[in-house]
Amino acid sequence: MTGTRHGAPPVRLYCFAHAGAGTSSYDAWPGRTGPGVEVVPLPLPGRGGRAGEPAVTGREALLADLMDRFAGAPRPQPFALYGHSLGALVAWTVTRALHEAGLPGPALLAVGACPPPTVPSVLSDAWAAPEDELVGLLARLGAVPDHAAPGGYWHRTVLPVLRADLTLGHRLRVAAREAGPHGLPDVPLLAVSGERDPLGTPGDMAEWHRWTTGPATFRTVPGDHYFAGGPELPALLGDVCRNLTGTTTGTTTGTTTGTTTERTTVTTTERTPDCSSGLAQVGADRVGMTADTSEGTGRQWARSHLPAGRHLQGEA
Repeated sequence: MTGTRHGAPPVRLYCFAHAGAGTSSYDAWPGRTGPGVEVVPLPLPGRGGRAGEPAVTGREALLADLMDRFAGAPRPQPFALYGHSLGALVAWTVTRALHEAGLPGPALLAVGACPPPTVPSVLSDAWAAPEDELVGLLARLGAVPDHAAPGGYWHRTVLPVLRADLTLGHRLRVAAREAGPHGLPDVPLLAVSGERDPLGTPGDMAEWHRWTTGPATFRTVPGDHYFAGGPELPALLGDVCRNLTGTTTGTTTGTTTGTTTERTTVTTTERTPDCSSGLAQVGADRVGMTADTSEGTGRQWARSHLPAGRHLQGEA
């Protein structure tokens, strides 16, 4: 993308993908965010174009791979982070690490389709399940192809990547809970939920306001767990990113402003078909797995250990 209409460099929007995915999940975004925003998907080792590298499955290895990208010379323009599902935990972990290191962090942290560390996660909690149990869970979520025979290509190549990603997600959640409220990043946070996403419901996503000391905003967009494949989310983030530099296109769908929080549903008159997802049809109550409630997981722990922050409108 080119610069803003004022000639300023574009805002860089770094994006982290969901479990098992590479950067291709953001291929359509440059044409959907609008002017003044440069979409920069960041692949993790062992995924996508870096499939030949050992997968990272822990916080330290993750930060060793990513921090140099953000710890360089001062930037002429603010940058933003967006993470989808597993990517939300990655984005938050990077943001907190930059804050703890005293380095410039993002002007906006946006997270989507992922419960915060204190809310049980069906997928992350299955990280150590036996193979038949994990495959059964993924099948019930529509994530296993019908033709995937035991011991076949999918089991040999895709399943290990998914398990590695679930392991990473679990460990990032544990690390965040263990760190507690100390050193929470002071960054505007935007939490986004899909209208039909059973794995990151509006109530779950609203809990993200406890994981920043800055203002928090909540949005709902059309779609299922893979709503990042639709046009609404990149358009929303494009508008928010332009507002970071005071440059708008007159089509703003929502921004984080001041010190208040708001809960708004983004509506649209045209809705494109959802991306490939069987998850939209399956609620977490149908998964048949017991959520991990150890190590402080759950809203009760959050309310006891994390600051109340600024409650989103409509939150119980």
